[in-house]
Amino acid sequence: MSKFWSPFVKNLVPYVPGEQPKLTNLVKLNTNENPYGPSPKAIAAMQAELNDSLRLYPDPNGERLKRAVADYYGVQPAQVFVGNGSDEVLAHAFYGLFQHSKPLLFPDVTYSFYPVYCGLYGIAYETIALDDEFQIDVAGYSRPNGGIIFPNPNAPTGCLLALDAIERLLQANPDSVVLVDEAYIDFGGTSAIALVDRYPNLLVTQTLSKSRSLAGLRVGLAVGHPDLIEALERIKNSFNSYPLDRIAIAGAAVAFEDRVYFEQTCQQVVASREAVVSAMQGLGFQVLPSAANFIFARHPQRDAAALAAGLREQGVIVRHFKHPRIEQFLRITIGTPEQNQALLDALKGIG
Repeated sequence: MSKFWSPFVKNLVPYVPGEQPKLTNLVKLNTNENPYGPSPKAIAAMQAELNDSLRLYPDPNGERLKRAVADYYGVQPAQVFVGNGSDEVLAHAFYGLFQHSKPLLFPDVTYSFYPVYCGLYGIAYETIALDDEFQIDVAGYSRPNGGIIFPNPNAPTGCLLALDAIERLLQANPDSVVLVDEAYIDFGGTSAIALVDRYPNLLVTQTLSKSRSLAGLRVGLAVGHPDLIEALERIKNSFNSYPLDRIAIAGAAVAFEDRVYFEQTCQQVVASREAVVSAMQGLGFQVLPSAANFIFARHPQRDAAALAAGLREQGVIVRHFKHPRIEQFLRITIGTPEQNQALLDALKGIG
């Protein structure tokens, strides 16, 4: 702790990302990266930007990407916001759309960046317990609040909340912004973007890091009523007017345009997920129903921390959370068939 730190910085508790190991011979199943590379067309579009034009600033509004997203989802460009990764988009929403005079509501088991943002912006929050099946309890959100946020599918559980349940939650909270964080929606769910034209209090965020294999590019987006988008734009333009570079805009736009490659790789991940679930159940694991590119599993007779350590000794890295309710679970990213087989062989080898 430095004497030059402000009191504000001293009290922050930062987010801890998943490990990015230096070794290259590990089977890395801990950060939910897509095992398949980006669209070749997106790579070509990014390579085309590597020229003298990089001396010029990018489009501060990312209009090309906004149009690609709007065309994909059947909305207007004015309903789309783009930013440097969905975490930045979420940060702007926390600051600009949630009412800080009342507590923000989110699940007790969820994305661990949410309480970090609350600490950063001085937002009080209350957590709503998932039910015994680790599902979001919609009825629990019918209480005074300054906003509601949850991932769908939830993270780290992978469980999906149906659109009709989201609609009930929106109807019960017409005066609050409800933010649905859809980082994993393309692996088994239907986007709540289908509801934005009916509910002006709904904001949906997504990332290109997962289903579109561009975690290294850092591109996120939000879709909602133009009034919500304008608030995000006001925050962005008071913070960083150029969050996306020329390469990111070009690659992300084409990633949305190349639907064939996107659908093909998503289907491969889903098929692998179902095969892994079946195999792990055969090894005695209990696996929560997942609509994401990862699974959340526990073994009734094995300690999760010991399993994670044993897997690491065999060159396989998974994510273990030392938090109440989920300390006996492992979050395991779905990899290529070869990576998945290495996981299963390692589990058998632990004995």
